[in-house]
Amino acid sequence: MGHASENTTFVSLRIAILTVSDTRGLEQDGSGDLLRLSVTKAGHELVVRSIVPDDIYRLRATVSQWVAQPDIQVILVNGGTGFTVRDTTPEALMPLFDRVIDGYGELFRHLSYESIGASTIQSRAVAGVANRTLIFSMPGSPKACATAWDGILAGQLDARTRPCNFVAMVIPDHDSCESRQVHQEQLVGDVANQEASP
Repeated sequence: MGHASENTTFVSLRIAILTVSDTRGLEQDGSGDLLRLSVTKAGHELVVRSIVPDDIYRLRATVSQWVAQPDIQVILVNGGTGFTVRDTTPEALMPLFDRVIDGYGELFRHLSYESIGASTIQSRAVAGVANRTLIFSMPGSPKACATAWDGILAGQLDARTRPCNFVAMVIPDHDSCESRQVHQEQLVGDVANQEASP
């Protein structure tokens, strides 16, 4: 598990929340409420929050529009990650990804195993990067959203988390990976030593 660096300043990210549901409105959206509170409590800015039905094309269209907006750096999608006919969130999102964050789904299922056991294999939580925008999906229950936020996202969206976090993915000049910094310093030192040697 990562730890916080006292020498790094917190960076507020601009986040969008999308709930995928055929039955919920904003008044019944407990998962969206949980994510909204988590995002703002952590110090990030909520740019937009919306609900779309379980429709692969409407979901993809909304996320595509948000990915093209420069004021959105992170998109949190809850719902539609199961195995029913209407669960199409992974199919909607995967074609948009420039890079897949494989470890997110793996870690989410590992964490949820502690509470729901082997049923976690039915969660198809996926994540990726599209146009320098981070996209994380998770199941639609408040408990699953809490698992994703508390266990993964709160730390990975915090520039102070070491050895690495995802802030550099959305803020190009922000190097937030300690191990990468150490490696670069070693390379610079090696080059300097080679140039100094006869």
